[in-house]
Amino acid sequence: MTQAPGHAEVLRFVAPNPGPMTGAGTNTYVYGSDPCVVIDPGPDDVGHLEAVRAAGDERGGIGPILLTHSHGDHADGAERLAGEAGAPVVLPADGEEHGGLRALATPGHAADHVCFLTSDRVCFSGDLVLGEGSTFVPPDGGSLGAYMDSLRRLQAEEIELICPGHGPWVTNPAAKLAEYVEHREMRERRLLAALERGERSRAALLAEAWDDVPEQMRPAAALVMEAHLQKLDSEDRLPDGLVG
Repeated sequence: MTQAPGHAEVLRFVAPNPGPMTGAGTNTYVYGSDPCVVIDPGPDDVGHLEAVRAAGDERGGIGPILLTHSHGDHADGAERLAGEAGAPVVLPADGEEHGGLRALATPGHAADHVCFLTSDRVCFSGDLVLGEGSTFVPPDGGSLGAYMDSLRRLQAEEIELICPGHGPWVTNPAAKLAEYVEHREMRERRLLAALERGERSRAALLAEAWDDVPEQMRPAAALVMEAHLQKLDSEDRLPDGLVG
């Protein structure tokens, strides 16, 4: 358990589910008191959930259990924790407020994704923004366009600390969000440059635009490339003749 820098009301617990897509593990947060709020209980791991519940009990009990999105590494433990704490599980809509937190719809990584914002400029970002690395955006038509809109929507908020779904605290949110936008735009520029030269092989496009991605992450990168291609297609900027 660690306390957020400058925000004693925020506690972080890292779930024991490390991996290529989860980093050191999913971050679960306890926020506020009398009662507190739990954000993203994480996997259904008994030890992890017991630690979260104990912290909640010390803060006057657990009120709502909030989810940033429904992916299992963030949500699978919610039912067990809710049963033990007698608290509701909520994946709110845009603008809803629960336990002093305002939900901001931020689709892209998942269609149901939201971030949570406090009045003192803390953002619980789920998988929209990570403490390290970049977020997986699946190829499902409008996901990448929605993701870019979500980043820009968060840029319009006044934030001084991001508590990400994975990885360390983000203490310079403006710089991190600018980095995230530039990262996606860089991939798009590289992809467009290859397409404009006449390249039509998906394998060659991946090798050129994602040449810095480790081999074990190439399958995920290939899916992200499809999201980029779908975005270009929706904008009538994708040439004909793709193969592979």
